Amino acid sequence: MNDFIKNKNGAVKCSGTEPSSGSGVIAAGGGKPPKYKSRYYTLFGKTYKKDNTVVGICFVLPALVLGCIFVIAPIVVSLSYSFTDAYLLRLDEVQFIGFKQFQKVFTDSFLWNAFGNTLVFVVITVPVQLCVAFGLALILNSKIKANTFFRWAFFVPVMLSLAVTSFLWMNLFEKDGLINALLSKVGIGEQPFLDDPGQAMGIIIFISVWQGAGYQMLIFLSGLKNIQPEIYEAASLDGATATQRLFYITLPNIMPTFSFVLITMLIGAFRLITQPMIMTQGGPEDGTMTMSYYIYQQGITFRDVGYSSAIAMVYTVFMAVIALTLRKVTEVKD
Repeated sequence: MNDFIKNKNGAVKCSGTEPSSGSGVIAAGGGKPPKYKSRYYTLFGKTYKKDNTVVGICFVLPALVLGCIFVIAPIVVSLSYSFTDAYLLRLDEVQFIGFKQFQKVFTDSFLWNAFGNTLVFVVITVPVQLCVAFGLALILNSKIKANTFFRWAFFVPVMLSLAVTSFLWMNLFEKDGLINALLSKVGIGEQPFLDDPGQAMGIIIFISVWQGAGYQMLIFLSGLKNIQPEIYEAASLDGATATQRLFYITLPNIMPTFSFVLITMLIGAFRLITQPMIMTQGGPEDGTMTMSYYIYQQGITFRDVGYSSAIAMVYTVFMAVIALTLRKVTEVKD
C-alpha cells in the first residue's frame, strides 16, 4: 500500500507511486492541474462547440461532395466551354474563341423565339399554379369532410413522373385519342390540339399546373397550420369578415412560405423541358420550343457544346437575377 504523508502546509501526498495525469487527482499545494483539451473554439467572434461542428460536418459532407461533383464541376466545365468552339465529337480539339459564342446568343432569332415561348409559359403557369395551390390549401385547412382523401387525391399527380404524365396526356390529346372521341360524341368536331401552336402550349400549361399544384399545396398547408387559431378567433370576435382575415392575418403570416413557393415555382417554370420534348418535340412551328429544350438541342442534337454552354451561362445569370429580385421584393421585414 502507498504511504500518505502530510507536509507542513497540510497537503497530503502519496509517498508511493504517483497517480497518472488522467486519474482525476489534482495535486494540492502548488501542484499543476492537468491540461484538459478545450471543447470550444472561436471563429469570427462566435463560440462553437467542437462536437457539434464535427457532427454537422459529417451530415453536410456527403451532400457537399455530391454537389461539387454534379453541380459545381459541370458549371465550371460549361463556363470554360462557352469561350471555345467545342464540338461534341471532337472535344480534344477545342480552341479558345473569346466572346464569339456570347455574341451569337444575342443575335440568334430561334433562341429569342424559344425565350418568348418560355416567358409565355412562366407568366401564365406561375400565377395560375400559385392560386390553385393556395386555394386547395385553404380548402383542406378548413377541416372539410374526407380531408385525408382529398389531400391524397390532390397530391397523387405529384408522385407520377413528368415523363409518364406527359406520355399519358399526349395519347389523350392525339387526333384519335380519348378526348377527341368524347368531343365527337357531343357534336364537337375534331380538334388539332398538339398540332396547333396555340393549343399545344395551352395543353402543356394545363398539364404543368395539374401535375405540380399538389406539391405547392402541401407547402402552403404546412404554413397555414403554423398560424395560431386564437388569432382568427380574436379577429372574428372583433367582427372581421373572411376576406379581412385572409388579407390581414393569413397572407401576412404566410408570406415567408409564399416567397419560397414563388421562387421555386419560377425557377422550375423557366427550366421547362420534359413536356415539350415528349409531347411536341418543340413544335408545331417551334411553338413549344423552350430555352432548356433549345439548349439541349444545340448541345446534344447539333453537338455544338460551346454554343449551348454559352446559352446556359447567360440563361442561368438571367434566372438568378429574377430569383434574387423576387426574394428581395417578397422579403419580410421585422
